[in-house]
Amino acid sequence: MKISARTTVGAVATEHPLTARVFARHGIDFCCGGGRPLDEACQAEGLDLSQILRELEDEIDRQSSGSGGEDVRWDQRPLEDLIDHILTTYHAPLREELPRIEGLMRKVHSVHGGKDQARFDALLEVVLAIKADMEQHMPKEEEILFPMIRSGQGAMAEGPIEVMEMEHEILGGYLRKVRSLTRDYVVPEEACNTWRALWSALEELERETHQHIHLENNVLHVRVRQS
Repeated sequence: MKISARTTVGAVATEHPLTARVFARHGIDFCCGGGRPLDEACQAEGLDLSQILRELEDEIDRQSSGSGGEDVRWDQRPLEDLIDHILTTYHAPLREELPRIEGLMRKVHSVHGGKDQARFDALLEVVLAIKADMEQHMPKEEEILFPMIRSGQGAMAEGPIEVMEMEHEILGGYLRKVRSLTRDYVVPEEACNTWRALWSALEELERETHQHIHLENNVLHVRVRQS
């Protein structure tokens, strides 16, 4: 792929998976916003397109030399393998991580909420919303969409795919709100260990969820629609 200003963010991240590092570093939405061309994505974030293109090319060069890390082309692997990867890498860990994050959030809210009540109240609300949404969303994929794809009924999956992508958009909005409320996950000097652990867990949740949604929206769903 020759990357240009009009190449979509999702296409870059699909063909060169580790370029997601560049997008994450600059706050470029490569999951729900994967359909945007690079120039529009950079303009929306106030970024220098030429600089982003250079960083993407540098990351691709490192991948080509074998020094960039694991670079699995999920757009070229069997759909069953991709689904298994999503289930084991994202769904299974989330069932343990979401309750842990809720516990951290409730403890921090209880102990430190009075320092900025409105902000901590809002953060608790959005964290609980994320947990509730994801716990309802994953079974829909596991019990409806993924079995349809595995059984070769992808042509009938457009309805479920549209619902999943709509719910991904909602989740993406929640994650943006978390980043805003945590002020880009910058830990205050007075933060206790639990507070620091919460900020770290929320930042990791954002990072993993962006990759999770990217693999579904820009790889799995695209391939099913094309098949």
